[in-house]
Amino acid sequence: MSFRKVAFAAAAVALASIGSASISSAWAGGPRAHKIDLGAVNGVAYYTEEAGRFHVVATVAQQEGQPIRVETVLAPGQSFVLSTAKQGDTVPASVELSREAGDLMVRAVPVTN
Repeated sequence: MSFRKVAFAAAAVALASIGSASISSAWAGGPRAHKIDLGAVNGVAYYTEEAGRFHVVATVAQQEGQPIRVETVLAPGQSFVLSTAKQGDTVPASVELSREAGDLMVRAVPVTN
């Protein structure tokens, strides 16, 4: 499945899952998609705010692979990491998704294991 298909599917899920009260927030500069680049595995992440916490949804897939969706809830200052393992000649990759200053940040981080 291409990155474009994964991004479209994730955006459709995001729009379908955001309640009508949150939709007005999204139009006012609220939740937006963030690209996830793990080399051969790519996708998008978005969040909705629920009771002061971020409900984060990340959808990733390989070129022709089955998409995988990961969900978590982040309080201020919390983060989680998505990573790939070394396989053959491929280099492992890792990204951190964190809640900082009222936004979701996605950045490459060193692979630790």
